[in-house]
Amino acid sequence: MSVSVRPTRRRATINRAQGVTGTLLVLPFLVVFVALFVVPIVYSAYLSLFTDQLVGGETFSGLANYVRALTDAHFWAGFGRVVLFLVIQVPIMLIVALFFALAIDSGRLRGSRAVRLIVFLPYAIPGIVASLMWGYLYGPNFGLFSQITQAINLGSLNLLSSGNILGAIMNIVCWEFIGYNMIILYSALRAVPAELYDAAEVDGAGQWRLAWSIKIPAIRQAILLTVIFSIIGSFQLFAEPSILSVLAPNSIGTDFSPNLYAYNVAFVNQDVSYSAAIAFVLGLIIMVISYVVQTVTNRREGE
Repeated sequence: MSVSVRPTRRRATINRAQGVTGTLLVLPFLVVFVALFVVPIVYSAYLSLFTDQLVGGETFSGLANYVRALTDAHFWAGFGRVVLFLVIQVPIMLIVALFFALAIDSGRLRGSRAVRLIVFLPYAIPGIVASLMWGYLYGPNFGLFSQITQAINLGSLNLLSSGNILGAIMNIVCWEFIGYNMIILYSALRAVPAELYDAAEVDGAGQWRLAWSIKIPAIRQAILLTVIFSIIGSFQLFAEPSILSVLAPNSIGTDFSPNLYAYNVAFVNQDVSYSAAIAFVLGLIIMVISYVVQTVTNRREGE
C-alpha cells in the first residue's frame, strides 16, 4: 500500500509545484491587466453615477447620465455617422484585403513577398502620422490632389469639405488596415490543408472556382474575426477625425464620432462623469452588435 501512496503523493507535489509556477508566471500579466484595464473601467463606472453641478458640487445621480446619453442628439448624430462609415468602409476594406490574401496564397503572383510587405506597411505607420500625411494630400490649396486638378484646369479639389470628409477618412482607414486584415486572412489560408486544393484542381477547378468554393468557406471564422474587429474599430473612430479637425474645423465638429464627442465632453467641457456614461453606452452597443453578427453568422453556418 505504501508503494502506491508514494507515487500519488509525488504526483500531487509535482502538480502543486507546477500550479505555483504557473501562477507566478501569470501573476505579472494579471497585475498589469487589473491595474490598467479592470481598475480604470470600475472607476469610470463609478464616475458615471455622479453629476458635477455648479451648485452643490459632485452629487450622486444614479443612471441619470445614461438617460441623458440615450437622449443626446449629438451622441446619436456621431453614432449615425459612424454607422454609415461602417456600412461603406468595412466591406470595401475587407474585400480588398481578401483579394490580396487570395492573390498571394495562389502562388501565381510575382513578387508576392514584396506585395505582402507593401500592403502591410501602412499598418506600421501610426494613425496620427497617417492622418497628417493624408491631410496634407487632401488640402485644397497645397494638397497633391488639388494641385493635379488645377494643373489640368479642373479647379481646386477640396477633399476636406463637409461633403467629402467622411469619404476621405474612409480612405485613410482603408489604407491603414487593409494590410492588417490581409495578414489575418492569409494566415488562415495557409492553415487550410493542401489536399483540398489538390482534389479540386484534379476535378478541373480554376483559381476563381477554387477561391470561391473552397478557400473562402474554409476561412469563414477568420473573415468573421476581421468583421468583428472592424466593427469595433469603426465605433472607436477617433484619431483620424481628431487630427483632420485642425485642418477642416468647419467639416468636423466635436460630435463627429461618439469617441470624439466623449473626448470633448471630458476634456473640453470638463464633464468627466457624463463622458464616462457615453463611453459605457457606446461599449454596450458595440458588444450587442458584435454578438448579433457572430450569432447570426454561426447560425447560418449551422444550417
